[in-house]
Amino acid sequence: MSEHLTKDTFLQKVFNFETNKDWKYEGDLPCVVDFWAPWCGPCKMVGPIIEELSTEYAGKVNFYKVNTDEEQELGSVFGIRSIPSLLFIPKEGQPKMAVGALPKEALKQAIEEELFAAKV
Repeated sequence: MSEHLTKDTFLQKVFNFETNKDWKYEGDLPCVVDFWAPWCGPCKMVGPIIEELSTEYAGKVNFYKVNTDEEQELGSVFGIRSIPSLLFIPKEGQPKMAVGALPKEALKQAIEEELFAAKV
């Protein structure tokens, strides 16, 4: 199951942007953060796929959801201008953003490439 994050839980589990100027991932596992809103049609298509993937990658990848209506500051920190926006965060290295409703296979490919591919 994906976990809904507030600003406080985001600061603890993903990135404490209030104390760190440079990117520093706070988590133990790679993660995917889904920036969404309840009124967003494409978000409603991606939501169930995120839940399926959270089951498939249980213990390997954490899946988080941020409601941009409720957590506007988080949306602005990451420059979210359209939703859904998915932030792929590897344990090491910089996060990558994907915008738009991607099909399940494209999301799986992005997870494999961005979170598990050996960084050379």
